[in-house]
Amino acid sequence: MKAQDAGSGPGPVALVGSGEFLPVMEAVDAALLAGRPPRLAFLPTAAAQEGAERVDYWVELATEHCRRLGVEAVPVLALDRAGADDPGLASLIAGAGLVYLSGGNPGYLAETLRGSLVFDAIVAAWRDGAALAGCSAGAMALTAVADDVRTGAPYPGLGVVPDLVVLPHFDRLEGWRPGIVGVRQSRLGPGQVLLGIDEETALVGGPGPWRVAGRQRVWLLGVDGVRQSFEAGVELDLPAAAIAPA
Repeated sequence: MKAQDAGSGPGPVALVGSGEFLPVMEAVDAALLAGRPPRLAFLPTAAAQEGAERVDYWVELATEHCRRLGVEAVPVLALDRAGADDPGLASLIAGAGLVYLSGGNPGYLAETLRGSLVFDAIVAAWRDGAALAGCSAGAMALTAVADDVRTGAPYPGLGVVPDLVVLPHFDRLEGWRPGIVGVRQSRLGPGQVLLGIDEETALVGGPGPWRVAGRQRVWLLGVDGVRQSFEAGVELDLPAAAIAPA
């Protein structure tokens, strides 16, 4: 994948269907870090409801991923609202070249971070040029809609990319949740675009063109039922990442 230039202004955003911290996605993260500080701050917040053992799994997986990439691993254990408002945890975000939100419950992730000191720090780092990635729950939380997987309630996402709605794990999702595409299409707001992102696949862009990277495809899901698929290397003309100024 071609790296996007680091510099002034917001960094790239990566919306990933699955595969965070696995070897199959190393090239994507290496490109996100290219030209940026070799420091990867990661938040296992979305998995907090699954218990300490699951959080430890994400920390260990991400730390090993950073070792392979040759970058500093910075776990940010903002697991609840108190943690998300902890100034010490928020300070860990500063200086990161890549900030990563991993998988779990998108609704819990969005509600925990919304309006918090940690999320303010993430936005500040991104605006200063850090790359920002979310996988599965993390990808949903960065966009317009973040389901609560425990209750089914559709929470608003954090709106880093406010005009996109994403369905991660798309190559498998409809087997798990039949009819989910139609439900999402029926709930789209004005100007919103619905995308499916296959497993081990990323959509990278925001500032500048969006580009597909990884093993499979990204799908543009029209309200008329038409589906268009895009393979690795293809650019898409999609709404920009443009969170409202603080």
